[in-house]
Amino acid sequence: MTDKRGWMVVFSGTGLNLALGVLYAWSIFSKQFCESVEKGGFGWTKTQATLPYTIAIACFAIMMVPAGRLQDKFGPRIVATAGAILTGLGIFITSFASPEKLFPALIGFGVIAGTGIGLGYASAMPASVKWFPPEKKGLITGLVVSGFGLAPVYIAPLSKYLLAQYGINNSFMILGIAFTCFTIILTQFIRNPQTPVRSLKPATAQNSGKVDFTWREMVRTPKFYILYIEYICVAIAGLMIIGHLAKIVAVQSDNAITIGFIFVAILAIFNAAGRIVAGIVSDYIGRVMTLSLVCLCQAIIMFFFSQFSTVFAFLMGSAMVGFNYGACLALFPATTADYWGTKNLGLNYGIVFTAWGVGGVFGPILAGKIADMSGSYTMAYYISATLLILAVILTFVTYLWISPGILSRRQKIISRF
Repeated sequence: MTDKRGWMVVFSGTGLNLALGVLYAWSIFSKQFCESVEKGGFGWTKTQATLPYTIAIACFAIMMVPAGRLQDKFGPRIVATAGAILTGLGIFITSFASPEKLFPALIGFGVIAGTGIGLGYASAMPASVKWFPPEKKGLITGLVVSGFGLAPVYIAPLSKYLLAQYGINNSFMILGIAFTCFTIILTQFIRNPQTPVRSLKPATAQNSGKVDFTWREMVRTPKFYILYIEYICVAIAGLMIIGHLAKIVAVQSDNAITIGFIFVAILAIFNAAGRIVAGIVSDYIGRVMTLSLVCLCQAIIMFFFSQFSTVFAFLMGSAMVGFNYGACLALFPATTADYWGTKNLGLNYGIVFTAWGVGGVFGPILAGKIADMSGSYTMAYYISATLLILAVILTFVTYLWISPGILSRRQKIISRF
């Protein structure tokens, strides 16, 4: 019975994340906003059309901290339901935007929907992993977060269809109502078990028998800062490509390739697959080893990405970047649970997740500035590759310097002197 209820929580969380991926729909609407009024758009500038999305990303990342604390205290069902209502309401309010009024989009999609997405995303994963033993943390985390990565596959064509049939304002109304109805049903199944499932294995010297850390205890450990820097490095590289892929394809193919949306879809599919596969693999070979391999592969791809100019090369590059980036999005929450336990996972991972927000701000901006200055993304690739190599080095620091067995041996050697 416990297993069945646990899997219900997992699939409900995956479905909720699949819906919360409505965040990715903005790229489709953004293009339409910039069209002239005669062509069904609002005549907004690119900067105006980007502002609501930027605000939503910021609110999403910032809200992960209080959302994690709230779901730890009041339970994930209440917080996830609030997130569903706010996201749907924010999308609906955006439907009141017009060529003269940007404010409804800034407040609706940017602040309200962005806040709702943070509340929902912070509730799904921590609740799910508590239903299963630590030996399955990677698998469960990968499944739940895969929904968010897979969302662009259905959201892009759905948004295009709605725009073509109903226009901008009605499309947002339909999305807002449908989103709210669908997600409120899913959130009712997201709840914690009465007692989190523990491993039968004895506690290791890694935490001297302590299983669950508070956020204050977490931020006092060296592992927190190492993991945080690794997350920033990974996020900068992945979000740089995700945010500019269509433009990268156009620039590096001299506008010969006009199917950039296909590569975006491929990246999304492999993004979701990477989250599941890496989660499963890490349960067997360990989180640190899996993360180091993924970061190394991503660094190699970044070094060679400037050479891609054909359809086949972009297909392979998009798939590998998506897979590696998605893998990391499953590994970091699972690693957070490994290091500091599941009792306070909502708040603890919310704090760790702010590193993704840092990468989300600097990655796309870094790539855009370099491309504007040089007409090429090459230097951005090299910077990203260097950061990923740094992440690989840090994973080895975690393993060699903080690993419990090596740490105890190091202490013994020091004690001799």
